[in-house]
Parts: sequence; C-alpha cells; structure tokens
Amino acid sequence: METLANLESFVRSAECGSFSAAARRLGLTPAAVSRNVAQLESNLGVRLFQRSTRRLTLTEAGERFLGNVGGGLISIQAAIAELANSAGAPTGVLRLSAAPTFGRDFLLPLMPEFIARFPAVTPEWHFDNRQVELIADGFDAAIGGGIELSPGVVARELAPAHLVLVAAPGYLVGRPKPERPEHLAALDHLAMRSSQSGKVRSWMLRGPKNECVPLEPRPRMLVNDPQALCSSALLGLGVALLAVPDVLGQLASGTLVRLLPDWYVDAGPISLYFASQKLLPAKTRAFVDYLVEHAREQEWQDRFDVRHRGAIS
Repeated sequence: METLANLESFVRSAECGSFSAAARRLGLTPAAVSRNVAQLESNLGVRLFQRSTRRLTLTEAGERFLGNVGGGLISIQAAIAELANSAGAPTGVLRLSAAPTFGRDFLLPLMPEFIARFPAVTPEWHFDNRQVELIADGFDAAIGGGIELSPGVVARELAPAHLVLVAAPGYLVGRPKPERPEHLAALDHLAMRSSQSGKVRSWMLRGPKNECVPLEPRPRMLVNDPQALCSSALLGLGVALLAVPDVLGQLASGTLVRLLPDWYVDAGPISLYFASQKLLPAKTRAFVDYLVEHAREQEWQDRFDVRHRGAIS
C-alpha cells in the first residue's frame, strides 16, 4: 500500500511541473519530493515522469495514474482537514483570490465581520486579474468570472457578470449621442488587452429584444488592467466597456454615464470557486457560507443585473 506522502508528492509534482514547486507547496525539500516519487515509481514498476532539466512531463502511464488518484487524494486531504478542524472553530490561513477592484470594493468590506466571527482564521487575499489554478496555486477559494472548472473544483454563482459601455460626460459634449450600436463607430474607443493571451477580446452586445450585435471597435488606446481602463474613461479619453461592479460608484456620482442603456454584454456569472463541497476544511466552509449569505443579503444578483430597472441607469 502506497503512503500518502508518496502519492501527494506525485500529484503535486504533476500539477506544478517540477519537484521544486511541489516541495514549496508541501513544505518539503525538492530532494524529499523527488525521493518520494522515485519510491512510488519503484513500487509500481512504472515510470510516471519524463524528467528534463527544465520540466517534468507525465508519461502516458503517469497521466492515467493521475486521473485515477487525483480526486481521491483531494477527498483524503479534505477528510483529514475536516477531522482536525471539527473539534473546534475554523482555523488557519485562508488563501483567497479575486480581481483587484471587486476585491477592494465588495469583498474587503466584509472582512471586519468575518474576522470577528472567525478570529482563528487568517484571510490572505491575493488581488490579481489573472485566473488562478486553485489546486496548483494553493488557493482555498477564488472569486471571479469565467474560470474553467478543473477536476475537484465547484462553483457557487453569486451574481451576473454584465458589462456596460460608459464615458465621461465631458467627452460626450459636442459629440452625437449613440442610439444604436452602429453609431459607436463615430466615437473613440478604449480597450483592454489581455495580460495572459495578449489579445483584445471581441464582445457580443445584447439588445432590448434579445438582439445580438458584435462589438469590435478599433481602439484609440489600449491598457491591460480594468482599473486603468476605468481611469482612462474618467479622463475623457473615450468610450470603455466595463463590468458593472467596477463602475457602480462612478455611475452613481455621475462621473461616468452609460451609453446605449438598453444594451449590455453578458459575460456569464461572477462565481465563488472552491474544492469539492464534500469534506471542506472548516475555514473554507465558513468563508463559503459567509460570502453566499452576504451576497444574498446585499442583493448582488439584482444590483449587478442591468436587466433590472434601478440596478444602474
């Protein structure tokens, strides 16, 4: 029977692509991880990795073995964590990921009550616009949109991810007010280039009768960060397409106005992502329940849904 240490060293090495990265995740030395994997290969009589100076690559047998044991390892670890935590209150460091603006405006304000309710839990927030890999990157939970669900990860929908077209009032002075999507061609556009793919994404605008019109502007200026895009719009540089949570304050204050108020982009849901719901560590379960509860109390579903009258103007 294989030891948990050998199996965990193999799974983490496969996820991270190196013994060194796996060692950091496990709190071991690279030599210890390499030794555990070598022992596993010896016991099984099968080579699981092709080793090079730059990266580990799973063999065909290694890929099959990972598929068979990966989910089971998650369940075993969760069971151990649940058993350890069940005797008392949730405890430990809770590693969380979210987009910077959404995290600052909507998640950090929830922390005083969360910390007061769960004093033994230490939230560790990582604010980044990139999609994280929960298991490989060592996160307990992440909040965002459009994250691909890898094996062992589930999602709880919190709100719709709608995007709207906005501009500064000063920019619109002396310019024709667009009444239809095709009228946008007469205006300067600001866009965001993905830091991961390097591409400028095209979007599909949805209209009042469920019409769909592609939004493919020629940008006057490009940035790689949503907050920079919002700041550029506030400076009067042009029209920007931004997520509703990123512009609620500006729309309420009038520093930005919405263009084509009957049109929007549906980018899917904003969701809370975490490992399989069975046998979650107590600290993660506490956060999941807390965030879902507050999203409901603060009516995120309605506040961020542009189809609801009164959500945003």
